[in-house]
Amino acid sequence: MTKVKVCGLSEIEHALAAGKAGADFLGLVFAPSKRRVSLEKALSLVEAVHSLRPRPAIVGVFVNSPVQEVNQIADSCQLDLVQLSGDETQEYCQQIERPVIKVIHVSRRFSAEELLTHLETSQLRPGSRSPIYLLDTLVKHQHGGTGQSFAWEIAREATAKFPVIIAGGLHPKNVDQVVARLRPWGVDVSSGVETDGVKDVEKIRCFIKAVRSMQ
Repeated sequence: MTKVKVCGLSEIEHALAAGKAGADFLGLVFAPSKRRVSLEKALSLVEAVHSLRPRPAIVGVFVNSPVQEVNQIADSCQLDLVQLSGDETQEYCQQIERPVIKVIHVSRRFSAEELLTHLETSQLRPGSRSPIYLLDTLVKHQHGGTGQSFAWEIAREATAKFPVIIAGGLHPKNVDQVVARLRPWGVDVSSGVETDGVKDVEKIRCFIKAVRSMQ
């Protein structure tokens, strides 16, 4: 079953709505971004989400932060996973104490073969915990949440071979097509469930419903 991650949450109301609607993962951004949350706000969100049964996993989003800082925030905010959206290396990923979602920024010039090769060479050494991959559109000077899509079809082989989350340009009216065609491990949405830059509860519900309708 394709998992759903709703990212860029900064309000308890929206986090709870996403969890109650059936989101598997809730993303809190700790990197510089208009969606960035403070540690204090993150703690209040986590506390609220922990009241849900069942509860979604909480993902902290970081970009090129020191390893010690990432692990420290993950501990203090009780994060379940860490998403690395920058230029972090394999060696860096191995030092993260939580399970990792590693973002791969997909260029418009990428071919299916190049993408598959990139993922294959990104695998950690035998015995190490390999990450879940999140494919997002390469946009200069930005690390996500742009609402821009890439040619999803190039990920067909990758989704068949690796745990891959598709992101970039997804919204309630097109996510069912991506799920039907690629059957990815997961899908990720942020700006696609916003209205005027603010999370929209109805759009969140519609997005999750559209994913579930294909399963």
